[in-house]
Amino acid sequence: MELKRRFFIFGIGFSIGIVLLLVILNGKEASCNYLPNARMLEILRSKHRVFTDDVIQIMSKKNIDSTEVVELLLKGDIDFSKSKVRQEPCRYYWIDGYVKQKEISIYVENCDTIVTIQQINFE
Repeated sequence: MELKRRFFIFGIGFSIGIVLLLVILNGKEASCNYLPNARMLEILRSKHRVFTDDVIQIMSKKNIDSTEVVELLLKGDIDFSKSKVRQEPCRYYWIDGYVKQKEISIYVENCDTIVTIQQINFE
């Protein structure tokens, strides 16, 4: 078989495969978070969030909005050495990151259906 013909047949099969993938995955939110940090942050973002009274007071003093905490859950890094990931029934995670050139750390309690922001620190 000629090389041109092989590339032509490969191109047809590749095109059909791309079209099928677009039809099957159209409108679905498919993601591939294989690393522990990204996977856990996605789980924390998907649950209902609650702030403790202390955290709400600190956020109001420092002029921090809850959207900035959500941004930290999007771009932050989980410090697994400070986290308590094996504790039952709720697990605790320490998340560090930068929001608007401010270094912020939050301590999060992750239960079955709810995420509670327990502590917030500014560096």
